[in-house]
Amino acid sequence: MNIKSILLGASAAALAATGAQAADLPVAPEPVDYVRVCDAFGTGFFYIPGTETCLKIGGGVRVEFRFNDVLQDGGSAWDARTDESTRIRARGYLNFDSRTNTEYGLLRTYVAAWSTTDNAGGSDFYLDEAFIQLGGFVAGRTATYFQFYTGNNWGAVLDQGFADYGETNLFAYTAQFGNGFSASASVEVANKRGQIFYNGAQLATPASPTALQANIDGYGGHKIPDFVANLRVDQGWGSAQIMGALHHVYGRSLAATTLANGVAIGAGVPGKGKLGWAIGAGATFNLPMIAPGDNISLQATYSQGAIGYVNSAWDGVGGFSDASYNAVGGLKLSSAWGIGGGFTHFWTPAISSSLTASYTSLDQAVGGADIRDLNVQGNLVWRPVSGLQVGAELEYLNRNSNVVGGDADTLVGIFRVQRTF
Repeated sequence: MNIKSILLGASAAALAATGAQAADLPVAPEPVDYVRVCDAFGTGFFYIPGTETCLKIGGGVRVEFRFNDVLQDGGSAWDARTDESTRIRARGYLNFDSRTNTEYGLLRTYVAAWSTTDNAGGSDFYLDEAFIQLGGFVAGRTATYFQFYTGNNWGAVLDQGFADYGETNLFAYTAQFGNGFSASASVEVANKRGQIFYNGAQLATPASPTALQANIDGYGGHKIPDFVANLRVDQGWGSAQIMGALHHVYGRSLAATTLANGVAIGAGVPGKGKLGWAIGAGATFNLPMIAPGDNISLQATYSQGAIGYVNSAWDGVGGFSDASYNAVGGLKLSSAWGIGGGFTHFWTPAISSSLTASYTSLDQAVGGADIRDLNVQGNLVWRPVSGLQVGAELEYLNRNSNVVGGDADTLVGIFRVQRTF
């Protein structure tokens, strides 16, 4: 064997060994698009993979044990064997909040919904909010821009109607002036309304009802939305707002029918509608000098022909009127006003108490009943860990009316456990 053969053999062996070692090396993994934390909009947001959109998923579970009206005045819920005296309710919440910074400002979409089940079983589904925001523009379903203070208490059974007006469908724009000052204008569905009476009484049977008129509220179809505006300031000391709303009071044509008081009327056209309106002002003051988290709020409202902006418990079909037709004088507007406020105090970082009280007054046109509502609510809440609340609340309503049988006292109690994430 010559030297050349030896060298060729050694080279071949070295190449074979190198190939074997290369085969044993690990293969590089495919790149993984991990979820990234998005801290631009606060805690809980993350980037949707492959995009620059941040998303936050939240929700909660609320469970309540309710003691229904225990007072005799106005009819207790404990008198008859068929009364529902107690109720256990469970409700689940989900919300999705997506945000993207664009050259036109913040692009945001928000969806919140919940489902509830109680003694009767089954469940419902309710779309609470669903809106799109681009810069100062908002379109969709969210709280009316008339709303400011929503009460310090739960208002689980006896709604804090003087303050919490609920959500509605709208188009709105908000201009920011700096230093916490802003102005908003909104076009909203006209659903914060009472009824239209005839000679001070409810219509007992509808006149050829359509889907919009089947609740015999006396209104015609939805013609003109409500126009709402506010001026607001949010700063370290708290916040304040003045607000106003314009509302179209528009009745439908009447067929021959019978009023709730038994009076028969003939067919006819009620005539032209009128402009109802509402104004209000409120302020919230932070009180860290007493304890962190303490605050106090006040709000007052006045309305003619748009009573749902004074007390949302008066909108819909319930014997409360925005206006009443009179065979001689035409359409007359009802007037209403309300004032209320609340206070929250933290005894410790985990234990707090809240108290909310309001007084609302309604003078209904053309002989309709005058209503005076006094609403008081108080609770005690314990937060053993972050996101968990355990508490109890008492809610009281006193109603005085100038009609026979119109007075009532209502007292309910609620025990609640709620986990929010």
